[in-house]
Amino acid sequence: MQKTGLYALAGITLFALVFAFVPTGRRDAGTGVTLSGVELRLYPSRDPDAVWSFRAARVDSDPLQSRTRLTGLSGGQRVVKEKDARGRYTGRTTLDARLTTPDLTIDGQDNMTTRQARITLVQQCADIDLTGNEQTLVRIEGGRGFYAPVAKVRSPFLNGDYQKLQMGFDFNIEDVDNNNSVTYSDLDTTERCVNGQRVKA
Repeated sequence: MQKTGLYALAGITLFALVFAFVPTGRRDAGTGVTLSGVELRLYPSRDPDAVWSFRAARVDSDPLQSRTRLTGLSGGQRVVKEKDARGRYTGRTTLDARLTTPDLTIDGQDNMTTRQARITLVQQCADIDLTGNEQTLVRIEGGRGFYAPVAKVRSPFLNGDYQKLQMGFDFNIEDVDNNNSVTYSDLDTTERCVNGQRVKA
């Protein structure tokens, strides 16, 4: 009878120890997933003709906050799906833009934000350096373009230093702080853009 009691006590103790180490649904538990060495594509709902692709050393995704953070980023680019005269997709794509930035956060509306980035608009041979600040990050919006508190544009036919620049992927300046921005061009430039490449004029 004494042995039976000891066995029962030992069993209860073992059960309690196992139960103590079983994960529970605590509110402070992590809700996301982390991946390493990832290649991914983004199909923005507000930009159905475009596809973004990236390589990332690390991806942290939190579905409850609808937020995905990419770090160790490389190979960022935007391609546009080609359409024929009737508006049907041909299956071919055109490289439209390259994105260089060390990290990127993607929200639930497919907007991308970062502290600093360079966007190269391939067909215009334009390099746009974008810089955010403590209050406002660089923002890349599907279907619209990109915004930055500070931007520097360099291309064969347009150069400028801008504050609060909103620009479309078609290289059209949609909004800017005119009082604190300057546009200038080199009338003697010897470069032009041909098929996405800078060549001597």
